[in-house]
Amino acid sequence: MGDEHRVLRQKTDLLSYAYDASFGLFVPDVVCQVKNVKEVSEIVKLANEEKIPVTPRGHASGLSGGSLPVEGGIVIDVSLWNDVLEIHKDDMIAIVSPGVITADIDRAAKKVGLMYPPDPSSSNVSTIAGNLAENSGGPRCLKYGVTKDYVLGLQVVTPEGHIIRTGGRTVKNVTGYDLTKLIVGSEGTLGIITEATLRLIPRPQATLSLMAVFDDIVQAGYAITDVLTSGILPSKIEFMDQSSIRAVESYYPMGLPIDAEAVLFIELDGHPLAIRDEADSVYKLMAKAGALHIKKAENSEEEAEMWKARKLVSPAIARHKPTKISEDATVPRSQIPAFLKRLREIKHKFDIDLVVFGHAGDGNLHPNILCDQRDREEMEKVEKAVTAIFEAAIDLGGTLSGEHGIGIMKKAFMPMEFDHFSLEMMKRIKEAWDPNGIMNPGKIFPKPNDRLVLKQ
Repeated sequence: MGDEHRVLRQKTDLLSYAYDASFGLFVPDVVCQVKNVKEVSEIVKLANEEKIPVTPRGHASGLSGGSLPVEGGIVIDVSLWNDVLEIHKDDMIAIVSPGVITADIDRAAKKVGLMYPPDPSSSNVSTIAGNLAENSGGPRCLKYGVTKDYVLGLQVVTPEGHIIRTGGRTVKNVTGYDLTKLIVGSEGTLGIITEATLRLIPRPQATLSLMAVFDDIVQAGYAITDVLTSGILPSKIEFMDQSSIRAVESYYPMGLPIDAEAVLFIELDGHPLAIRDEADSVYKLMAKAGALHIKKAENSEEEAEMWKARKLVSPAIARHKPTKISEDATVPRSQIPAFLKRLREIKHKFDIDLVVFGHAGDGNLHPNILCDQRDREEMEKVEKAVTAIFEAAIDLGGTLSGEHGIGIMKKAFMPMEFDHFSLEMMKRIKEAWDPNGIMNPGKIFPKPNDRLVLKQ
């Protein structure tokens, strides 16, 4: 592979690759820190011949276990491979190496008046290859769509070690099967992404944000649907329940209404005159929907402070108990009030510490359960509650995951959403691409009698 110091075999090094931001500890046999496509191809060819499991990995900020080497073998770490970040203004594209930090793409695009819209919460630490593998979302996807909507082409090393290109540099491309879309969101099970060509769009001239406070969590859900059916499309509508409001206020006091049942944060973007009119309309809609208090950010400092509250939810609630189970079940927008009601019922039924926040504008809520993994009795309740959350989402016409992926955390629930033949077709695709089953094995597809186990 060239540089021997990029091949890690020491136990201390291997342990640092045994976990991600989800659950479980799986130690690889060796780690290869790759820096070019030839290295990846040679490693994968050897692994395929010897039938050694291969797990691609970026900065391991994933929440479903996608980068965990559950069957040992080789971890291919792309996090050091960040040498290419090209912005082509005239074509409105970016060409990037797999280890480039996602937020850096948007920062580079901003310098020439463009924007890379996908903005997962981890964008300041996550690699673009990881975002592509998981088809990550974020607050802005309400208006702009998710990662897959911005991928024009990829360079990929297949499970047999071949280097292929999919798509290209053009916005329109219907030549052959769309392998680009197949790879994006496949969670590293069909190959290793080694380069991406991404679509950029013009950056909006201005933003304007509002905060609306409600004394009824379900009523806040109805307020969201009122906005979305009004003809106005905000760039973000984010939600915080009372538990997350209180956690943030305790963690970083900023005057949040701790007695409120729910708070909505709404961002509008576009031409300054247009969003001023839209803000007035949203203000009236919130008032009509029963908001107790509505605050409009008067300047960029107030706007930044407003969104800081939402960004602090995860670190704030993590202080409460040592274990945090982060889910991202998603429902159709019209079912947001019903889903919030079901989550409230689940919280009381299982007597769990459930905190709800997330991207409410597109139905992608993040029910987080705070618990202690060392407490077996509590974890048994949590396992049942997670199942109930997924059942509620599916009942309401939703899906197991909006942006975190399936990985190992949700694969047991796949038959809940897909019939036998739908899963079988996915498996056939996997087998065709990866005949020896070496690429990120143990992910997505459930085994007989699989179930979620969170107890130690």
